[in-house]
Amino acid sequence: MIARKFVSQISKVLVITLLCFVSGSVRGQIAPSPDKPTIKWMTLEEAYWAIQKEPRKIIVDIYTNWCGWCKVMNYRAFRDPRVIAYVNEKFYMVKLDAEHKDDIVIGDKRYAWVVGYNEAALYLMQGKIHFPTMVYLDEKFNIIQPLPGYQDEKVFHQIATYFGENYFKNKDWNEYQQAIYPQQFK
Repeated sequence: MIARKFVSQISKVLVITLLCFVSGSVRGQIAPSPDKPTIKWMTLEEAYWAIQKEPRKIIVDIYTNWCGWCKVMNYRAFRDPRVIAYVNEKFYMVKLDAEHKDDIVIGDKRYAWVVGYNEAALYLMQGKIHFPTMVYLDEKFNIIQPLPGYQDEKVFHQIATYFGENYFKNKDWNEYQQAIYPQQFK
């Protein structure tokens, strides 16, 4: 009798676990709805040529296919309507797979795949390999700052507005985050 109850409870736990696993796997494969806004992603080369015509800052999302936090960031921060609206207006958004094996050509500079990573990713991360890393570039393709690590949608929006509105030029991050951001972006 006790063994039968135990097996029944174990069976329920296994079924629930299996259902959660399958629903999580399927959810990850569902494409975004075509009527919902999405981030307008481009390659590093496309962003370089775009700023020649219409200067804007650039955010480079450096990721790898095996990076779990990169996937969480894609699912959370990059699907947030506020984030999408802001970055599509203020930035060129670049996805850069750090393990991209084809050469990347920016102007007269060629970045090749070397020892597991593309030189462009290594250069933008300033040699500090961490995934994900968001790299902020100015309108002339100069590095403002690489920021390694996962950022949820709120933190990502705060950082994007800090650079997008040029507060980084004359305001301390803590002052911006505590006093300015809550007033400007309610």
